[in-house]
Amino acid sequence: MPNIGDGRAFPLVATSFCAAASLLAATACAGTSPSAADDGRLTVLTTFTVLADMTRAVAGDRAEVASVTRPGAEIHGYQPAPDDLVRAEGADLILENGLGLEAWFAQFTLRMDADTATLTDGIATLPIASGGHEGEANPHAWMSPDNALVYVDNIAAALTEADPAGADAYAANAEDYQAEIADIGAYLDTELGALPENRRALVTCEGAFSYLARDAGLTERYLWPVNADAQGTPRQVADTVDFVRANDVPAVFCESTVNDGAMDQVARETGAVRGGDLFVDSLSTADGPVPTYLDLLRHDAETIVAGLTGKDRPA
Repeated sequence: MPNIGDGRAFPLVATSFCAAASLLAATACAGTSPSAADDGRLTVLTTFTVLADMTRAVAGDRAEVASVTRPGAEIHGYQPAPDDLVRAEGADLILENGLGLEAWFAQFTLRMDADTATLTDGIATLPIASGGHEGEANPHAWMSPDNALVYVDNIAAALTEADPAGADAYAANAEDYQAEIADIGAYLDTELGALPENRRALVTCEGAFSYLARDAGLTERYLWPVNADAQGTPRQVADTVDFVRANDVPAVFCESTVNDGAMDQVARETGAVRGGDLFVDSLSTADGPVPTYLDLLRHDAETIVAGLTGKDRPA
């Protein structure tokens, strides 16, 4: 997760943006219109796929929603491409996560006329506990079912401001969607409730699960706090091995987009089960394991429960 809170290490991003901006200007002069809904619906652009799917659930058929990044993309250090800028130019509303997650995104908002809403407004943040970004807000707030309810409220409010005529539809969709999210949170609480205190631990590669661990009453432990810091060092591995052994942690996990070799070593040295991959930053394609945000939350919840309790995953 490079450069949370700033863009210091992104010279390539700045270079690619300048080239893209030049192409955008040339495209506009040539009379080519940006992509936009031509049927009177809102055109909404989000920074990454998770936010796009959440927005579609609230918007229903009243908006055309797109994500700047594609399924499976690394979102923290994303380099905007020329067609990203063209699509952004045609948006009525732009939605971002905030909390320093999309350091590259300010390059869009500085040049766009569209209203922009930050979906983490109102969320009680947790700090990154160590490393080069110690003390900064952990940006992975959408990984908490409780926080996700705030995201949905903020999405509904932004859509309503842009399209007041759709207020009732957005409110109804948001309420239904929040009920589905809350069910996943309740599942975590129920299934993990009987775990002994010392085994109530979520051990992952990156510290991307602070909010989910808080919701579920789990102690969070990770190899590295953010992907920008050193990953899988001997000290990180040794400290994690000591924690897993001391607490008899039954399973350890890693995210789908990082190298899991260090966590495999932890599992070998402790005898803990190597739990399945967890998804965080990006949805999969439609034929993949987590094509929607609800699928992502449910997959991670079921994977964590199966690893820590030894129960089979639901059919």
